[in-house]
Amino acid sequence: MKTANKLAVVAVGGNSLIRDKNHESIPDQSRQAAITAHHIVEMIAAGWNVVMTHGTGPQVGFILRRSELALEEVPPVPMDYADADLQGGIGYMFLKALYNEFRKRRIDRKAVAIITQTLVDRKDPAFADPSKPIGSHMDEQTAQRLARRQGWIVKEDAGRGWRRVVPSPLPQTIIELAAIKELAHSGFVVIACGGGGIPVVEDDDGNLTGVEAVIDKDLASSLLARGVGADLLMVSTGVEKVALNFNKPNQQWLDRMTVAEARKHFADNQFDKGSMGPKIQAVIEFLEGGGQTGLITNPENIGRALAGETGTVIVREGIPPFTSHN
Repeated sequence: MKTANKLAVVAVGGNSLIRDKNHESIPDQSRQAAITAHHIVEMIAAGWNVVMTHGTGPQVGFILRRSELALEEVPPVPMDYADADLQGGIGYMFLKALYNEFRKRRIDRKAVAIITQTLVDRKDPAFADPSKPIGSHMDEQTAQRLARRQGWIVKEDAGRGWRRVVPSPLPQTIIELAAIKELAHSGFVVIACGGGGIPVVEDDDGNLTGVEAVIDKDLASSLLARGVGADLLMVSTGVEKVALNFNKPNQQWLDRMTVAEARKHFADNQFDKGSMGPKIQAVIEFLEGGGQTGLITNPENIGRALAGETGTVIVREGIPPFTSHN
């Protein structure tokens, strides 16, 4: 199954599996995974090898909420275990969906899901100032009681209630990188780095320990894309294109940016730090690390974006998209 196709890392958001508040069940998410798989297989049919990454934000919230409700009956679920659980569960959804799509189209390809650990620096400043909200909203009294009982840090969340917060350290190394790279370049569709990877730190002897943290999925995807030597980093999100002055009267959709332009807009705070900002940062880091093309669009427009019909393309100066940069 070894191929000489170009390699893309496609980062899929965890929110893309949840259509709306009335469709949050696991069967509902499986149906959404099948829709995403359809678009990924169209990409593969067009000649790409693909590594998929995915978010786990809403799903981690569900697991932690179940854990909160069951605290009187069973021990709480640690964050690293919840991440591993979701890499398996969501990986299974995509494996099944890809298998069925390949079978329907009579495409001789196979997919594999890799439980992925992401090394972070135990001295990362994020550990001193946890700021990433996880789990459900609570009133202050409940939040403080759980904080005392479980050793949590809790903070008020923009007037919507209190939530547990955890660190969000920067990803340093993908532990399973060599295996992912070998499988991807052999033609397997690899599902990896779910939720940004399970956050682990090294002790003084080099042993790994899981930590209570959340890694940004897009930054981890960028690190992975550089590590596997991808030609393209595609970040799938909720909008068809990137915009300047988003949701303002002078909103401007962008078809294309250079890295320099992307950096300027990023410095001008054009991209929200909780949504588009990390995606732009991820693409910038990918391109400055030697990648060829970044592409941001929504799942249903992946095919059209690859054909140059929509989406926002980000490139290094002087390098046209989708051509060899060697």
